[in-house]
Amino acid sequence: MSSTTEIDKTRTERALEWLSSADLRPTRQRQALAELLIGDGRNRHVTAELLFESAAKIGASVSLATVYNTLRCFTEAGLMTEITVDGTRSYFDTRTDEHAHFYWEDEGHLTDAPQGAYAFAKLPEAPEGAEISRVDVVVRVRRTS
Repeated sequence: MSSTTEIDKTRTERALEWLSSADLRPTRQRQALAELLIGDGRNRHVTAELLFESAAKIGASVSLATVYNTLRCFTEAGLMTEITVDGTRSYFDTRTDEHAHFYWEDEGHLTDAPQGAYAFAKLPEAPEGAEISRVDVVVRVRRTS
């Protein structure tokens, strides 16, 4: 078996396992997008538009609406988290543990901040009848030179 075929098989297996872990049916579109997101075993921060462009480059037949719907499905299933950096732009993160992010304003992309790089002395109490489900920390940065 060639190494390219082995890599493709590993990507496919990783994607199918990821979908299965959330009891999601592996449709052709979900599988193609899952392979792009986690096929190489690395975490990703993507917008729907970036994922759509990546899918088009490999010849995957998915519409932008399908990409949006699939990212929402993956998020609702707990496979990804959504990070909103402003009122109009959301990034989807394949790393689902709580961690902070840097948003690079001049480059328009999101990266993970170092683990343990921030601390809260105290969170506010949730309103009556509610609980805090998660805390998202986005630190906006820009290059100085």
